[in-house]
Amino acid sequence: MEFKATREAYGKALVELGKKDDRVVVLDADLSGSTKSKEFQKQFSNRFFNMGIAEANMVGVAAGMALNGLKPYVSSFAVFITGRAFEIVRQSICYQNLHVVLCGSHSGISVGEDGGSHQSIADIALMRSLPNMKVIVPADYNEAYLAVLESVNIESPVYIRTSRAKSPIIIKKDKFALGRADVLREGKSVTVVACGMMVSLALDTAELLEKEGIDSEVINVSSIKPIDRDTIIKSAKKTSRVVTIEEHTVIGGLGSAVSEVLTEEYPVKVLKIGIEDVFGESGTKDDLFCKFGFTKDALAERIKEFLNG
Repeated sequence: MEFKATREAYGKALVELGKKDDRVVVLDADLSGSTKSKEFQKQFSNRFFNMGIAEANMVGVAAGMALNGLKPYVSSFAVFITGRAFEIVRQSICYQNLHVVLCGSHSGISVGEDGGSHQSIADIALMRSLPNMKVIVPADYNEAYLAVLESVNIESPVYIRTSRAKSPIIIKKDKFALGRADVLREGKSVTVVACGMMVSLALDTAELLEKEGIDSEVINVSSIKPIDRDTIIKSAKKTSRVVTIEEHTVIGGLGSAVSEVLTEEYPVKVLKIGIEDVFGESGTKDDLFCKFGFTKDALAERIKEFLNG
């Protein structure tokens, strides 16, 4: 199985967009080597802007560019572009409903040794709270590439969350559809909804549970806002139990979005698995995943407890 980081797909897709549309411009906060926007800089240096460590200013400049007919792609670490620049994202981009694409790299605890100060675990909650903002969390490299290509056609603010760590390539499709979830594995015992790097882990967990007679339906919800209400409700009606898994706080992220849908449409029990209202810590990605319960064995145990409860 091939492993690639979703941030690498961002860099590759930017180059393709740059070739097709000379209105595409890229701004970065002195992190282009990490976010991979440097790939665009290599080919289109006159349309690349290193704004320095000044995320709020960078977002404001991008808003001005959008008002003048350009298509800005703005990247930094997720914790900075959604947290430090939040007010400017709200006022200058979302309030005016501008077509600006924000890419938050190095999201979640998988950023590893950078520690809790740099581990963005609330970015989904922040961005989905903003009117007009669309929120996308690709499951793997392939989906990230397709999502970035499609983002140029989304006439509104967009937030795309990418990861530093490499993960398995599992998505096999040729187009990204905003607002659509994908059922990757059909089942009858429990619905498992995941996003980002947790999707491949959910599939591994489903295989483990199958050995114990538990038939899991696994859904990739990469489009968190707008969310695919119909697919979630249809699956919940089939299984009557829903588990959400995200590399993010359980407050305001994927689990909250799914719970909101089900509360309004088809109330069932929901188990939200994620970061339990604490900050991240410094450590390797694997050690942190083990500590926070993001392993197939730990997830299988939690799901079995939930089903037996």
